[in-house]
Amino acid sequence: MTERVRSQLVEVHLVDGALAPKATPPPVGAGAWLVFEGIVRPSEEGRPLAALDYEAYEPMTSRELRRLAEATRVEHGLLSIVVEHSVGRVAAGEVSFRLAIGSKHRAEGIRAAETFIDRMKKTVPLWKTPVYQRENG
Repeated sequence: MTERVRSQLVEVHLVDGALAPKATPPPVGAGAWLVFEGIVRPSEEGRPLAALDYEAYEPMTSRELRRLAEATRVEHGLLSIVVEHSVGRVAAGEVSFRLAIGSKHRAEGIRAAETFIDRMKKTVPLWKTPVYQRENG
């Protein structure tokens, strides 16, 4: 059996379009490996949604995601944190955000995920614009 070892403590990736399925291995020593995926909902404000268009203000977006990831890692004593966020168009049902957290125990990993997501929504320059389905007729 081959053991894959992750040495990077913090990773941040902005990806054009939807995020592909990914099986990132947990860091050595992890007792918990939490992976949260944000999926574009099929409707917004009661209207059928075709997609969301994501816009980032680079290089500030990547810098702020990295800063937030590192601060969250230190605050919660994480072994690792990997952040992926889409830019551009992501269709309903596709993944636009992924947060993977390696921690010694589940409790700090779960708290860290909530902390990171809440702060990201308030402080990171990422915007989404809904693209609604066209009505027939």
